[in-house]
Amino acid sequence: MRPTLIVMLKEPRAGRVKSRLGREIGMTEAAWWMRHQTKRLLRQLDDPRWRLVLSVAPDTAVASRAWPAHLRRVPQGRGDLGTRMARALSAMPPGPVVLIGGDIPAVTPAHIARALRRLGACDAVFGPAEDGGFWLVGLRGPRVPSGFFQGVRWSTEHALVDALATLPGRRVGLADTLRDVDRAADLGARPGAGKISEPFTESR
Repeated sequence: MRPTLIVMLKEPRAGRVKSRLGREIGMTEAAWWMRHQTKRLLRQLDDPRWRLVLSVAPDTAVASRAWPAHLRRVPQGRGDLGTRMARALSAMPPGPVVLIGGDIPAVTPAHIARALRRLGACDAVFGPAEDGGFWLVGLRGPRVPSGFFQGVRWSTEHALVDALATLPGRRVGLADTLRDVDRAADLGARPGAGKISEPFTESR
């Protein structure tokens, strides 16, 4: 079955997107960066090997002109980050599904393809971020396991470890390690291609 790639995005308006970055470089500048980053990212990841779906916030942004007109958009809805990610994953058609954020400048179709290949032998896959979080999460199918993402300490160095702990007994693979952009220092970091991570497996 054809896999799905979900990109979670906020409408790039000043003060409503990349607030941590905006506190350092200015809210207008942060929104400008996100708008251009999103445009470049979606152009690069619009690949025939998978269907590309946008999960957008606020919910009214499904009608925004910020997104390419041909791409399907679904509203993120309410709840914390884990609730919104789980909702997006579970709403997709049958088949492998991976989800990423829009603030990873180095991500390429090759990174997505490698993550999807991990799902051939694993129940779930994570793409570690350099700060201890993760930039990608994927499942072999859109059915979300009970308790998935409950109790995760979001926006901390514990996010990946906490998320892995919500999948006891599942086979979990790790995709490439990449850097997301949260602070001004991240903008000047050398993007690189990301390193390939070793698999992490929980026994059944």
